[in-house]
Amino acid sequence: MSSPSSTRTASPPRPAPAATRRASPAGRPRRSGRRSALTASGFLAPFAVLFLTMMVAPIGYAIYQSFFKVHRVGLFGGAQSTEFAGLSNYVAAFSDHDFIASIVRVVLLGCVQVPVMLGLALLLALLLDSRSARLRKTYRLTFFLPYALPGAIAALMWSFLLAKDLSPFTGPLSHLGIDVDFLSPSWVPFSIGNMITWGWTGYNMLIIYSALQTLPGEVMEAAALDGCTGWRLAWAVKIPLVRPALVLTTIFSIIGTAQLYTEPAVLVSARIAGVDPKFSPIMNATLGMDVGGQNLAAAQSVVLALITLVLSFGFLKYNQRKGAMA
Repeated sequence: MSSPSSTRTASPPRPAPAATRRASPAGRPRRSGRRSALTASGFLAPFAVLFLTMMVAPIGYAIYQSFFKVHRVGLFGGAQSTEFAGLSNYVAAFSDHDFIASIVRVVLLGCVQVPVMLGLALLLALLLDSRSARLRKTYRLTFFLPYALPGAIAALMWSFLLAKDLSPFTGPLSHLGIDVDFLSPSWVPFSIGNMITWGWTGYNMLIIYSALQTLPGEVMEAAALDGCTGWRLAWAVKIPLVRPALVLTTIFSIIGTAQLYTEPAVLVSARIAGVDPKFSPIMNATLGMDVGGQNLAAAQSVVLALITLVLSFGFLKYNQRKGAMA
């Protein structure tokens, strides 16, 4: 007959106390999280330093300078003093006819040039993305090559191509009875718009084409099964799906148009009589700095930055609201 002790079953092991369970691994996730945050901060630190020194600091200094005015006594080496001017530099900026005319000129140029450029970029991207496209890498590189050419060199090249006595276009047009000077005052905005379009279409095309490459294959197959092919597929499916890329390229183009400088400045340096030395707002501000108007030029730069911010951010919010309503 077995004893009571032999009939007892082994009791399951008791769980360790809470203090024991938390003892060793408790600090590891916290330490690893802090280490990851420090690593990320270390990688971001060089960018933050460059951004603060090359972007934020100059902007802040320009805003600071726009509220002061320098008074000079005498013509050569006289004494000068800096005084707080309040908003007088901004009043002078809006009273400057050349500065306002340059803003209107660039806005009108952008209203025509940006839609044309983005339309061509979208068309080229859709052609490259079509199933019947051949030699895609070759054509993609060919379309992108103008962007790889420095803007100053491209503008200098176009100044020779558009000069009336040197242009290969004026001869054939004159035989057709069309006598045109592409560098005359009435044609200069179109010539500059042509330079910008030629140089930046490939860049925008690459952004849109990259967006087309990310479209789900199931959506394309479903559209093909429904009989949606060719241009109908592009209009009804592809273009609505790449709308974020179109918005992005439009914002970039608005900012780039506001910063227009290289093309007209090269034409001015080439002694093209039809180009106004104050063609763009940046050219107007730069010329003002050359004659000692640094504070007024700073105010004009701030005004141009605010106009660019309003146009680009307003376009973004408009598309966001339109997308939400749709």
